[in-house]
Amino acid sequence: MSTLLITHPACLNHLTPLGHPERPDRLRAIEQALEDEKFQTLARVEAPAAAAEIIALCHPMDYIEAIREASPQQGMVRLDADTSMSPGSFEAALRAAGGGIKAVDEVMTGKAANAFIAVRPPGHHSETARPMGFCLFNNAAIAARYAQDRYDAERVAIVDFDVHHGNGSQDIFWSDKTVMYCSTHEMPLYPGTGAITERGEFNTVVNCPLRAGDGGVQFKQAFDSVILPRLREFKPDLLVISAGFDAHTRDPLANLNLVEADYAWVTQKLMEIADASAKGRIVSLLEGGYDLQALSRSVAAHVTALMRG
Repeated sequence: MSTLLITHPACLNHLTPLGHPERPDRLRAIEQALEDEKFQTLARVEAPAAAAEIIALCHPMDYIEAIREASPQQGMVRLDADTSMSPGSFEAALRAAGGGIKAVDEVMTGKAANAFIAVRPPGHHSETARPMGFCLFNNAAIAARYAQDRYDAERVAIVDFDVHHGNGSQDIFWSDKTVMYCSTHEMPLYPGTGAITERGEFNTVVNCPLRAGDGGVQFKQAFDSVILPRLREFKPDLLVISAGFDAHTRDPLANLNLVEADYAWVTQKLMEIADASAKGRIVSLLEGGYDLQALSRSVAAHVTALMRG
């Protein structure tokens, strides 16, 4: 079985205001990096558009309709100070969610060992009925719920190493003992959530905040001492990664100092968790990462590690 790459050109049509960090060039940089000869064995498919009833596993139908109706015919509309939509945004959001759904299908049926979904807009800030932080639908949460709904995955773990805390994922699964949410993130930083004391109703929320200036040593310590032991104890049937690469030392939106080797390391560690209880099944979805060089190189390191599984 091979590693699967899922993306779609419609994700380039989600346009953001001039100077906005979450821009189409992010995907172009990733696409260029993954054209390298060492990635020629990647299986590649296009992301389908997610059906509304599957998105509704995490978001109310009236919220989905509100996002559809907010989509402009021309120009751009702001949903909040950070989050906007252009005429191509709604299809891009459907494809971003659909990429995760397709990945779940492929890995749960054994057609792929694991998958990386290179899509935008990202998702982990989207709460049950609130878009925010560049996010419209919570792609990782939808993938996790879909795996439970369609394939009877009893326990799913979401591991989020984006530099910003995934408040949306935490919100959606706060009262759910069947989904574990684990996060490393810089704190204090947007969106202001993610304290150690935030543990969820069933102690299945695992927050490991890092401080400005922290790097690979502190990142690895958080995983080795807290997150990996909790995941081993939880024994997930599927591992979903919210793969944000904005904790990189070059990223302009934060103050952590990870490098490509740190992303390769954490990917390998998460693959060991997946091998132990989930038959190696990993679905990794792109979240943040706003320096194009750091993003493309970090994704390359992440995907290279997935391919070695």
